[in-house]
Amino acid sequence: MIYRRCAAEATLLWNAMTKMHTYKLLNSASLSRPRIYRHMASSITAPGDAADVAGAPAKTARSGIAGGVKTLPQVDEPLETGLSPSRSRALRKKRLAIDELSALGFLKTRGYTTADEYNLEELHEALKQQNLYETKRFFSTDNLGVEQNVLYVTAKYQTGSRPREIFFFREGSVVFWNCNDIETNNVLSFLRNFERESYVSTLVHGESEVMPYTYIASTAVDVEGDLVAECSDMNVASRAFFQNGKFYVTQDSDNFLYKYTFSNAIAQSIKLGIWEATLDRYIDSMEYLTEDLKRGRRLRISRASMLRKTGELFALRHSINLSSDLLDAPDFYWDREELEVLYLQVCSYFSITRRTKVMNEKINHCVELAELVSHNLNDAHHIRLEWMIIILIMVEVGFEILHFVEGALHQDKTMHASPYPISEHSA
Repeated sequence: MIYRRCAAEATLLWNAMTKMHTYKLLNSASLSRPRIYRHMASSITAPGDAADVAGAPAKTARSGIAGGVKTLPQVDEPLETGLSPSRSRALRKKRLAIDELSALGFLKTRGYTTADEYNLEELHEALKQQNLYETKRFFSTDNLGVEQNVLYVTAKYQTGSRPREIFFFREGSVVFWNCNDIETNNVLSFLRNFERESYVSTLVHGESEVMPYTYIASTAVDVEGDLVAECSDMNVASRAFFQNGKFYVTQDSDNFLYKYTFSNAIAQSIKLGIWEATLDRYIDSMEYLTEDLKRGRRLRISRASMLRKTGELFALRHSINLSSDLLDAPDFYWDREELEVLYLQVCSYFSITRRTKVMNEKINHCVELAELVSHNLNDAHHIRLEWMIIILIMVEVGFEILHFVEGALHQDKTMHASPYPISEHSA
């Protein structure tokens, strides 16, 4: 009997020790997991935020905090999917290794969109007075030729063997060819005087594009050994092509159309990036309304503010679908087949068609939200007007009752005040 009791106690003690050991293992695993998450989170935060992430491990599991930590991707998911679209484009630019290509003879072309529109006429006159750049072309790209919308200039004073060129687009974009950082910043500052609806500097530099290009011989072949295609409207070999994220062009005196085509595609991509950032800010500004709708709270926006928000949304949709050439190739390339092929290749590299489709889908969802909020606000306004009418009717009824009571009291006092009331028998 004593033996059985000792054996039972030993079994219970062994089970308790096993559970205690398992609990310690689970605790050690849970304590090691935050260190792994902190290491992953530090790889997707800005360098200045690394100290904040390490000092506050509990915040790394959330998104949208001040430290800028994004939601962590799954284990089998690429790290770029947890980043914003602009951050993904930045990683793609790094993969190009432009700085390394510079050692191989590649130059840089930089594109910026700084405003909604440039006053090219005043800019043209100011550049003449500045006497630093020579105007090569000031032309129109539409079939009617009503308005000149592209200004192409070159630097008068050379600093190397390669020319320095700039394309100004009336839509608010500028593309630099072989210009260093100092010259680029000086021109961007100079452009401020000719801009309409300027963008903030952080947005301008955050949505910029940098692409490599190089000059080749007129009879050059591409990387795969194929001959460059023959031009459809000229009896000479093609003088430019785009391959593997790099632009190749001959150093002829009449190659500006190829550079314009490449610059046009870059400008379209940057302008689309600006609109993407604008739509993202719009979505963030409307996020609290979806939370109010979900929780059944009173909407914290007025009808006038909602009307302005709806106007912003339709103005953005108009800019994307009607005022730009994002949905189709510009008319300028209809009778220039070779330039159109080059333009479409660069646009495909920047995924302009897919990004435009995604933006339109987002705008459609925002329009539905704006219509829902507007209807809700209008219903609340109508209900408020109905209650005001009901209250006014009740006030009028109250006044009528007072008048009736007051008349009855006055008649009663008159009858009691007369000592000889007149009756029908006395008459």
